[in-house]
Amino acid sequence: MKYHQVDLINQHNRNAPFWAMAMIVLGIAGLSTNWVDLGGFWKGYVLDMAGPAWNYILFRGLYTKWAENSWRKFFTPARTYLIFVLVCFLIEGAQYLELYDATFDPWDLLAYLSLITPAFILDAWSSRDRKE
Repeated sequence: MKYHQVDLINQHNRNAPFWAMAMIVLGIAGLSTNWVDLGGFWKGYVLDMAGPAWNYILFRGLYTKWAENSWRKFFTPARTYLIFVLVCFLIEGAQYLELYDATFDPWDLLAYLSLITPAFILDAWSSRDRKE
């Protein structure tokens, strides 16, 4: 194993507790929108913000010890980000087309991107391969 790969693994493992804390906070915030009413923004957008970011961390395995497997190789930062953004936009598009009983809100698109984009940027920056 090359030095830069060992450095990448060590950095991932050092950051894992912080990603785990972020995942817990996002999960609590998203779920609490069902039980706590803090107004329209809270009820309308917090779950749309927290859900995609929570899932991004989950699918990337950022909250756990490094694992070299086919899951990690498939769910690269860019691929995971693109998949989740596509799914979010498809959900909102289905609402726009009234394919199921839900209310289309164009602001949901911004809400989806508001936390998943910073999570992607932090992940991509911290997991970049330092080739020497």
